[in-house]
Amino acid sequence: MLKGAEGFEAYYATLYKERWSALRESLFLPSRYIGLPSENPLETREYFLDAASVAAAFALPIEEDCRILDMCAAPGGKSLILASRIASVNGTSLVCNEISGARRNRLVSVLDTYVPPSVRERISVSGYDGARLCLRESESFDRILLDAPCSSERHVVQDPKYLAQWSPARIKHLAQTQWALLSSAFRLLKGGGYLVYATCALSVCENDEIIQRLLKKFDNASSVPADLPEKFAQNVLPRAEKTAYGFHILPDTQKGAGPLYFSLINKIP
Repeated sequence: MLKGAEGFEAYYATLYKERWSALRESLFLPSRYIGLPSENPLETREYFLDAASVAAAFALPIEEDCRILDMCAAPGGKSLILASRIASVNGTSLVCNEISGARRNRLVSVLDTYVPPSVRERISVSGYDGARLCLRESESFDRILLDAPCSSERHVVQDPKYLAQWSPARIKHLAQTQWALLSSAFRLLKGGGYLVYATCALSVCENDEIIQRLLKKFDNASSVPADLPEKFAQNVLPRAEKTAYGFHILPDTQKGAGPLYFSLINKIP
């Protein structure tokens, strides 16, 4: 059975073939961090996050009078992007959910530090299990961002302890968690609403295959193109790779940005 460092190498070499060597090397290089975009209306000091994460948060269409859910919001970088986007949009609110108490405290600190009071008052924080949140309410959000827990191979490959513990069973377990979260998120989404599913995983099992499962399960789920702002797409991430149901941003071709997968889903009314 594939496991540990040797299993990790064999698994991803099979998945990425001749590309794996360069991709693996890029995982050891510094991430490509950028500050909040210069057009960001938040009048605070800069918050730096991976450039690929910015793309995922920008992929979610936002308009007036929307109720937005950031389902797994900690540590808060993508929440800040969403906050910056709702600042000039009337009647739109944001719920940042995080099940972990410690991570939720960090999230609150980030929001309190970087978001001005006029926007912060439109942002609430909750601590529910996202996979079970659909049991409390349904079709109650116009937009949802789900940045799901994932394999995070960039961190695994850099830590000998985690690398030694790696196995395909971990990917399978995470895929089950991701599916529970995504299916819950879709039930929470209003008809006509949009959902962005994102991970920092390399495996298709945690990315396109999760979206494919959603499309098979729900007849009213539709994968749609993500419309990133032209200036942002050209200047920051000009070579995001199209997959069957989304985009994959990989550090070997993106000057260190990523890995980051995201897919935009529309719930047909």
